[in-house]
Amino acid sequence: MSWYERTVRWFEHHRFAVDAVLAAFFALFVAATSIEVMLGRTDPDGGRTVVMVWSVLVAAPLAWRRTRPVVSAVAVYAVALCHLLAGLPILLPADLAVLISLYALTVYGPSWAHRVAMASTLVGCLLLAVAIAIGIGSAVAFPNVLLTSAFCGMTALVVWAFALVRRSRRVTLDALRDRARRLEVERDQQARIATAAERARIAREMHDIVAHSLSIVVAQADGGRYAAASDPDAALRSLGVISETGRAALADMRRLLGVLRSDDGPDAGTPGSGRSPVAGSTGEAGVRPAAAAGLEGVPPSFTAPLAPQPDDADLQPLVTQARGAGMRVSLVRVGAPRRLPPGAGLTLHRICQEALTNVRKHAGPDPRVTVVLRSGENDVGLEVSDDGRGAAADDGVVGAAEPGYGLLGMRERAAVFGGSVTAGPRPGGGWRVRFTMPLPGAAVEQTAETSTEV
Repeated sequence: MSWYERTVRWFEHHRFAVDAVLAAFFALFVAATSIEVMLGRTDPDGGRTVVMVWSVLVAAPLAWRRTRPVVSAVAVYAVALCHLLAGLPILLPADLAVLISLYALTVYGPSWAHRVAMASTLVGCLLLAVAIAIGIGSAVAFPNVLLTSAFCGMTALVVWAFALVRRSRRVTLDALRDRARRLEVERDQQARIATAAERARIAREMHDIVAHSLSIVVAQADGGRYAAASDPDAALRSLGVISETGRAALADMRRLLGVLRSDDGPDAGTPGSGRSPVAGSTGEAGVRPAAAAGLEGVPPSFTAPLAPQPDDADLQPLVTQARGAGMRVSLVRVGAPRRLPPGAGLTLHRICQEALTNVRKHAGPDPRVTVVLRSGENDVGLEVSDDGRGAAADDGVVGAAEPGYGLLGMRERAAVFGGSVTAGPRPGGGWRVRFTMPLPGAAVEQTAETSTEV
C-alpha cells in the first residue's frame, strides 16, 4: 500500500476530526475577512462584532458536513437565511459555506436531501435578489440585481453538478467494495461447503472399506480359529479369504488416499522428496515400489493391485465374497441391464456392500439373504433383505442404541443422484434395505431378461 492510499484511508477513518480542523480554519478566515465588509459603516465596532459572530455560526456546522450531512446543511442554511432576513451585509464571505454544505450533502447525503438542498439554494438566490433590490431602492439597478441572482444560481448549479459526479463515483466504489466483500464471503462459504462435502465423501468411503473388510476378516478369523483343530482345510480357506479381503481393502485404501496426495509434481518419486512414486512406475535405480518399501521377498500375488473402482451394477463379486464368508446369499436380477451414469454404479455397489455388512454384523447366526436388483425404464432399485434377527439382534447390547454411519452414508450417496434409501424390519422377521435411484435418459438394452442365482 502506497503512502497516498494510507493517507486517504486515514482521512476516511477520521472524518470528523479532519472536518472540524478545516471548519475551524474556515471560521477564522471568514471572521477576519468579514471585518473588511464593515468598513465605512456608521457603527463599525458593533457591526464588525455581529458580522464575525454570524460568520462563525455559519461556518461551525461544517465540522459535521460528512458525518451528519443533513443536520449540517440544515444548520448552515438556517443561519444564512437568518442573517439575510436580519439585514446584515447581503454577501458575507461566510456565505460560501452554503456551497460547501451543498457539495457535501450531495456527495454524502441521501438522494432526497441534495434535491431539497438544491431547490432551497435556488430559492435563496431569489430571496437574495429581493433583499438587494429593497436595500438599493432604485428601479434602475434592477437588471444588475437579476444578473447577481442568476450568477449565484449558476454557481450553485455548477457546484451541484460536480458533486453529482463525485457522488456517482463514490456510489460505484461502494458497490464494488460491497461486491468484493460478498464474493470473498461466497468464496469462503463455497470452500467450506466443498471441504465438508469432501470430508463426508471420504468418511463414507473409509466406512465402507473398513467396516465391510474388517467384518469379513473378523468372521473368517473366528471361523478359522474354531475350525483349525478339526478341519485344517477350512482354516486355510478362511486364511485365503482374509488375505484376499485384506488385499482388496488395501487397494481401496491406496486408491482413496491417492486422491488426497499429489504425486504428479516435478519432484514426485525423487529421492529426498518425501513423495512416493506412482504405482507401476520405477525409481531412478529401477526399483519397484514393493522393493523400495522393503517387500522384495513378498510374491507379486500378495501385493495390493490398484484395480479400478467398481462403477457398474455388477454385484456378483460382493455376493461371491459374502458366500465365501459363510453367508447364504441369493442374487436376483429383474429387468434389462441398464447403462448407468458415471458414479451411479459405484453408489449401487457401495450401498449393497454396506447392506451386506450390516447383515453380517446384526442379523445373527446363519441368516438367509436375498439381493434383488431391479432395472426399470426410468429407475434402478436394489433390495437387500434377510430373515435374521434384525433390530432385535442388538437388544441388551451396551451401546447398541447409538446410530452408526452406515445408513447415513447410504442416504447421502443416494441423495447425490436423487435417490432414496429406506431401512427397517420386514414382516415376518428380519431386516430390509431398499434403494431407488432415478435414471433419466438411460438407454435400455435391446434384450430383456430375468435371472436368478442361488
